This record gives sequence, structure tokens and C-alpha cells, in this order.
Amino acid sequence: MIGWADGFDPDIGIKEAMERLEAEQAKVGKLSELWRDGRTVIRAKDHSLSMTFDGRGDPVELVFNASKYRSMPPAQLAKVVLDTLRQGRVESVQKMSEIMGAGSATGLDFGEIVNGNADPQELMERLISPFLENARDVMPGLGGPKSKDE
Repeated sequence: MIGWADGFDPDIGIKEAMERLEAEQAKVGKLSELWRDGRTVIRAKDHSLSMTFDGRGDPVELVFNASKYRSMPPAQLAKVVLDTLRQGRVESVQKMSEIMGAGSATGLDFGEIVNGNADPQELMERLISPFLENARDVMPGLGGPKSKDE
């Protein structure tokens, strides 16, 4: 049986944990800056309108071309507005995902979280499992399997 101190240097473990924490804090700082100051401008494919989105992907401005939209049938105009809205949100989420990336320890997909497509139970399991696995490695017999495969 491996004891608490066998093969584990707490100083190195703490240093590595702090480095990972600092890297995540830097990402969150950049994300906060994007949410506060970020803007994404999307022009409709037919140039009839443009939309501006804030850093969170919410529309903050809709500007129509001086005349083009007036000659469009209502259904076509609605489609252009919705398509432009979708494209703006996609690009905004891409910017957030580029900053956050996938969590190295958790494998979380930030885009899925932002879009509301992530399963809350799975999120919790992915967030907590690295801590439990590390604790089981350091303290054998903590209980439960190390992974779903065991």
C-alpha cells in the first residue's frame, strides 16, 4: 500500500496547482474584459442591415441600410434579421471559447456552457472529478472508483 508521502512532494503539488489556478485566473480576467468591452459587428449577407453584439453575445444595436430593407417582403426581412442574429451570437461565443478553451483537467466545452447546451449534472461531475481523482491518488482507500472504467 502506498502511504501518504510515498512519491508525492506537496511543495511541487502546491506549485503546480497554483500555476494552473493563475492560468485560469488570467483566462477569466480576459473573459471579463471581453464581456465588459467586447463588440462584434455583423453585416447581413445582402448588406440590408448590421447588428452589434456586446461581449456576451447579446445584441445591442440594429442598423438598417437606408433603403434596401424597405423593399424587402416581411418574411425575407425577418429571415435576414434572424440569420444575422444567429451569426453574431456564434461569432461572440467563438471569441469567448478562444479565450477560455477547453479546460485541460475537465474537458469542459465553454461554447456548450454559454449556449446552454451543457448538461448541469455532467458539468458538476467534470468539475469535481479531477479533485476526487487527485485525492484518491494521494489517499488510497478514499472510496469509490478512480474512473467510470473501474
